[in-house]
Amino acid sequence: MSLLKALTRILAIVGKELVSVVRRPGALLSLVLGPFLIMALFGVGYSGYRRPLDTIVVIPPNTGLSTDVKSYQDVAGEGLRVTAITADENDAMAQLTTQKVDVVVVAPPDAKAQFQAGKRTQIAVRVNVTDPVESAYAVFLTRSLEAAVNRQIVQQAATEGEGYAISRGAAGASQIPPDVIAAPTQAVLQNVAQSQPTVVQYFGPAVLALILQHMAVTLIALSVVREKTSGLFELFRISPITTAELVTGKLIAYGIFAGAVALITIGLLVVGFHVPQLADPGWIALVALLLIASSLGLGLLIAAVSSSEPQTVQLSLLLLLASVFFSGFVLAIDEFSEPVRTMIYALPVSNGIRLLGDFMFRGGTIVGWQIGLMAGLAGVYILLSWLILRRVIARA
Repeated sequence: MSLLKALTRILAIVGKELVSVVRRPGALLSLVLGPFLIMALFGVGYSGYRRPLDTIVVIPPNTGLSTDVKSYQDVAGEGLRVTAITADENDAMAQLTTQKVDVVVVAPPDAKAQFQAGKRTQIAVRVNVTDPVESAYAVFLTRSLEAAVNRQIVQQAATEGEGYAISRGAAGASQIPPDVIAAPTQAVLQNVAQSQPTVVQYFGPAVLALILQHMAVTLIALSVVREKTSGLFELFRISPITTAELVTGKLIAYGIFAGAVALITIGLLVVGFHVPQLADPGWIALVALLLIASSLGLGLLIAAVSSSEPQTVQLSLLLLLASVFFSGFVLAIDEFSEPVRTMIYALPVSNGIRLLGDFMFRGGTIVGWQIGLMAGLAGVYILLSWLILRRVIARA
């Protein structure tokens, strides 16, 4: 009999838990369908294709080299997209500095003289990157460009029946080292970025942005849902406090807490990990403030549509998962296709990662519109949350 009673109690608990799950369809849908939705968006949006780097080729005056874009594109390969041929090196470098182009290739002015002197001709390949991964990719493209140029030179010499060495005669050819004849050119990579952080330094601001968003979203969402489910909203309904005052108080409280965490973390990054800080601290503080404000607004919105603490936690974790995949933390945003690429910027962390990296590693940014976007996101999320919570409190 005791065994039968134990089984009866166990089955009663099983039935109670199953009924409680069924009675919360929102939590069930977010738990089951949420990850599949993120996977579907990732599969649709991620192309797996790294875009070609926009390249300007600088041809010094009086070199006699071709100015046909197609001929240089054939040599550059698929990794580089030659957009212009110019003789103005200063203008090309200005476009590289302002990140309007990705690569500047400078042809040598004295290739023939260098070869006759038994030296390799150097082709300057200049980039402007702070990402160590992008820097390694630039090295790969530089080596590929060098091999392609040398291959074309050797093939042309074989086709014409004479190479550089042959044109000088037997006596001259003997003075040119065989390795120079086999590989007449050498591509030299130059990174003109304001700073070149290590992997740990580069990902420091990105981790900070991810932590700030997740912390702000989770803390404020759990606070509101806890009050919603505990019956406090009924007291708010009959108290003098308004929904706007409630939302403002929570934003200020958790904003102060998240701001303190951001201040301490940035200090540790700069002092402990020697992360560069090239911009005025005020710009970095502004980005952190907007990131926290938009994240708190998003957390309020999650709380407004959640019916329980478990559902809030599930939505917060789904948001964290989406942020890791789509924010540029792991994969570059420009590797996603539309419309997913545009949707990505609705995540506060996507803008925070780019802006913190630009201000800390470059001293400025060319995507100032993302500052305004984060301010707009904060306003929209907070307004929507206020509207929904006002109705919830009125019904309480």
